[in-house]
Amino acid sequence: MASVKIIDLVLHGKAKHSYNPPLSMPTYSKLSLEPSQISCNSMNSSRISLRPFKLSDANDFLKWASDDKVTRYLRWNTITSREEALTYIEKLATHPWRQSICLDDQSIGYVSVKPEQGDDTCRAHVSYVVSAEYWGQGIATVALRMGMCRVFRELPCLVRIEALVEVENKGSQRVLEKVGFLKEGLLRKYGYWKGETRDMFIFSFLSTDKIM
Repeated sequence: MASVKIIDLVLHGKAKHSYNPPLSMPTYSKLSLEPSQISCNSMNSSRISLRPFKLSDANDFLKWASDDKVTRYLRWNTITSREEALTYIEKLATHPWRQSICLDDQSIGYVSVKPEQGDDTCRAHVSYVVSAEYWGQGIATVALRMGMCRVFRELPCLVRIEALVEVENKGSQRVLEKVGFLKEGLLRKYGYWKGETRDMFIFSFLSTDKIM
């Protein structure tokens, strides 16, 4: 899925974040969608939900995080053990906004939004990934729509969300376009990870844009 830079994620009720909303909070009427309005190609979209990760997700998380096809475009490497999965989930307690994509409450991926710091908190980066078992069923699109509906409400300082996607990652580009992201252009040799400098497309979605 998208390899991109990216808060209501809490494990054991202990995690906090330092985000300070502005005194004047804008409203985003265009971003309100009910679950019944979010369609999925192959299944009832009511089976799909976003929630914080739990330690009990470790086995389900490992199923897709250990798949090289899934992690190919991610910044982190394939996870190979349950212990690694538990460590990763524990670290998510400090992440600004990373939600597990669930099918019937079983973790099959995530949507992640990470705001910039300081004067740039109006801008954030989004990423998402879904287990290869569920590719082609519209789940990533539904989950990203759900995330976009929520994150502008929960992080009201946000004005712009960006996604960086490898040129060859056609599937992730289609997901972004279906949700309503605008492809702004090509960034040549922009991102370096896993031993390679890559060309990236940059996509954006503004708080005033309409979710498709």
